[in-house]
Amino acid sequence: MEEVSRPVNPPPSDSTETTPDVGWTPIAEEAARAARLLHPKEGELPRPGRRRVLTVANQKGGVGKTTSTVNLAAALAVHGLKTLVVDLDPQGNASTALDVDHRSGTPSIYEVLIGEVTLADAAQPTEQSPNLFCVPATIDLAGAEIELVSMASRESRLKEAISSEILNEIGVDYVFIDCPPSLGLLTVNAMVAAQEVLIPIQCEYYALEGLGQLLSNIELVQQHLNRELHVSTILLTMYDGRTKLADQVTNEVRNHFGDTVLKTVIPRSVKVSEAPGYGQTVLAYDPGSRGAMSYVDAAKEIAERGAKLERGSST
Repeated sequence: MEEVSRPVNPPPSDSTETTPDVGWTPIAEEAARAARLLHPKEGELPRPGRRRVLTVANQKGGVGKTTSTVNLAAALAVHGLKTLVVDLDPQGNASTALDVDHRSGTPSIYEVLIGEVTLADAAQPTEQSPNLFCVPATIDLAGAEIELVSMASRESRLKEAISSEILNEIGVDYVFIDCPPSLGLLTVNAMVAAQEVLIPIQCEYYALEGLGQLLSNIELVQQHLNRELHVSTILLTMYDGRTKLADQVTNEVRNHFGDTVLKTVIPRSVKVSEAPGYGQTVLAYDPGSRGAMSYVDAAKEIAERGAKLERGSST
C-alpha cells in the first residue's frame, strides 16, 4: 500500500504556479516530490574537503544495512557527488539492488582482495546515475575469509586496494563499503580501509542487541589497525510511527549517542522493500515515496555534516 501522507486539505502551496481549476491530489503531490528529487532546484550537495570512505556495518541482520548503503549512495549521486559502492557481502545484495553484473567470473571484490585485478578494473557504472559506481560481490567471495587467513597483511587487503591513487583514478567523492552481517575478517578489512563507520539501527525491540560487541570490535581496530576509524554516523531505520516502541528506541539511541545520530529517520516502506526486486534503488523505483525522500534527507545530512567537519578540522 502506498505510503503517501494524505492531509484532509491541500497543503498551502508553492502552488502559485498551478492553475485554480487543478486541485490537490495525493498523486499530484507524489509526482511533485519525484520531480524535486530527480531535478533538485538547490543544485549539488557540498563536496567533502577530502574523500570520505564509510564502512556500513552491523553484525545483526535485517537492519537495513544494504538498503541504506545503496540508497544513500544513490541520493548523493543524484545530487552531483561521485559515489562508489563496494559490495563486501558474499550475498551480493548491494550488487543486485544496483543491477550490476555479479555472476561468477565477473571481475569483483574477490579478485580485488586476492590481487588479481585493481579496484578500478572491477568498478562498474550503474544505470541509477552516471555518478554512481559499484564493485560487485560474486559467490566466489563466500570462501574469501578462509583464503585470507593465510595471506600476508590479511586485515589490510582492502585498504591496499582502496588506495588514494586508485580512488583518484576513479574520481569519487564518497565510498560506501557494504559489510556482511558478521564481525569476521571481511568486516575487519572494511574497518581498516575506512575512516568512518555508519551504523544502521532498526527501531525495534532488539535494536541495541549486539551493538556493544560491534563497538568493542571497532575500538580494537582503532587501537591496533586503524587509529583514524570512528563512528561518525548512526541511522535509525524501519521507523513505525504507529508504535510507542519506535519512539522509545529512537529516544534511547539519541540519548546514548547524541549528535552522531542523524535527525532523519527511515520509515518502514513497502516501496523500499520492493525496489531491489527490480534491480533498482527506491530513488529510481519510486522517487516520490516517503522512503526515497527520507534517504535523500539523510544523504543531505551526511553531506552537510561532512562539509562542516572538514572545514572545522582545517582551522
